[in-house]
Amino acid sequence: MRILITGGAGFIGSHLSERLLAEGHNVVVIDNFFTGSRKNVTHLLDNKNFELIRHDVSVPYVAEVDFIFNLACPASPVHYQKYPVQTLKTSFLGAMNMLDLAREKKIGILQASTSEVYGDPSITPQVESYWGNVNPIGIRSCYDEGKRASESLFFDYHRQHDVNIKVARIFNTYGPQMALDDGRVVSNFIVQALQNKPITMYGDGSQTRSFCFVSDLVDGLIKLAFSPTNVTGPINLGNPNEFTILELAKMIISFTNSKSEISFEELPSDDPKQRRPDISLALRELGWEPKILLEEGLKLSIPYFQRALRAN
Repeated sequence: MRILITGGAGFIGSHLSERLLAEGHNVVVIDNFFTGSRKNVTHLLDNKNFELIRHDVSVPYVAEVDFIFNLACPASPVHYQKYPVQTLKTSFLGAMNMLDLAREKKIGILQASTSEVYGDPSITPQVESYWGNVNPIGIRSCYDEGKRASESLFFDYHRQHDVNIKVARIFNTYGPQMALDDGRVVSNFIVQALQNKPITMYGDGSQTRSFCFVSDLVDGLIKLAFSPTNVTGPINLGNPNEFTILELAKMIISFTNSKSEISFEELPSDDPKQRRPDISLALRELGWEPKILLEEGLKLSIPYFQRALRAN
């Protein structure tokens, strides 16, 4: 197949590109390099089945392709809070432009949505039928509501135009090829620990997250993309093992033999207190569940950050 990946030079997109190429597909990546990096896909440029194009998905795009993965959007609070309008435009206009392309070419399309559609949840674990608890005007709403609006758009195109859609709700994902300044908790903690700097802990560290290694997530995305057409989602993709942020910090300090101390700071506005996916739907519909435990995934990730810091 000839597959289009928007945001394909980003952290998850670059891993997805590698996997699809390894499976024999042709891959076209479009990225405006707002948060993605050419470095993530430099090693793919000599592959005759890979094509990289600089383009912003908020502008319409035409291509002859057989499937679309719509991953384009800033996903780190550091980035989307700095550029909230661009984030909303990418979420909504990008989704609409890709849906129009899928409709015109009569092909399938997968939307990379997020666990942030659940906001600060009042139930745990989060199941797909839960409508969420989101502040529509808060500092995170550009991302949370942008992704909620794009989900709505996907299902409206499905109902009105019979577009073959897939919607994945991605929970916290980590691994090699994350940017050093990504701003998400795993990369922040590893970089600080490797430099023996204070570990920045927002709040008291009792808030929880569930961390999925990137190869497991890519497995889930591919299984969902090529599942039967009646499987639309939304489907949670994440690791259901839940850890406090304080547990994560102590684990990283131990694995890096760091001398870092933990520095407690004020919890940001609207920061979710808990995040844990119910993945029973993914297990039932896709036969998918993550294989890599957090301890193993961190040990696979730390050498990448060591190399990136030396090269920086």
